[in-house]
Amino acid sequence: MEDRQEMSAEQQNVNSNATNGTEQAANQSSPEAERISELEAQLAQVHKEAADNWNKYLRERADWDNFRKRQEKLVSDRVQYQKKALFNKLLEVMDNVERALMYEDTMDRQQMQHTLRMLQWQMNEVLRGEGLQPVPAVGEPFNPYVHEAVEAVESSEKPEGTILEEMRKGYTLGEETLRPARVKVSVGSK
Repeated sequence: MEDRQEMSAEQQNVNSNATNGTEQAANQSSPEAERISELEAQLAQVHKEAADNWNKYLRERADWDNFRKRQEKLVSDRVQYQKKALFNKLLEVMDNVERALMYEDTMDRQQMQHTLRMLQWQMNEVLRGEGLQPVPAVGEPFNPYVHEAVEAVESSEKPEGTILEEMRKGYTLGEETLRPARVKVSVGSK
């Protein structure tokens, strides 16, 4: 038991000497300790700023994603609205086609032709209203941006490069060619 007491007393002396040594070292290296303390404070500040910046980045990214989704929705809604408007116009033409077909047995050839011309006119008005324009063809000079040559024909009447016949109508939508006109073109006379 005495050995234990002696050991405890020795341990207390060692611990007390170690504590005194640490305090003395701290007192002696006070400028170093202050510098370490300053650096630790700066490091904590930098960590806080980094966390704040990361959170700000995440918020900005979420805001950007939300903005992008709103814009996509607006575009989608606008396209849907325009489709509805166009389809309503086309349905008017379809209604008239159905009416004409209901009465086709009671119409003679001349009445049927007149009805078809009216339907064609109505359809052209719908297309024109949407900005669709037919490409001028017969008698015009060949333009590869709006015409597609499907046949080259010798002609003594028309100069080379003049469109002689339209095989299929072409259309432009604004400044853009939606469908080129298929045409026969003169190669002049040989």
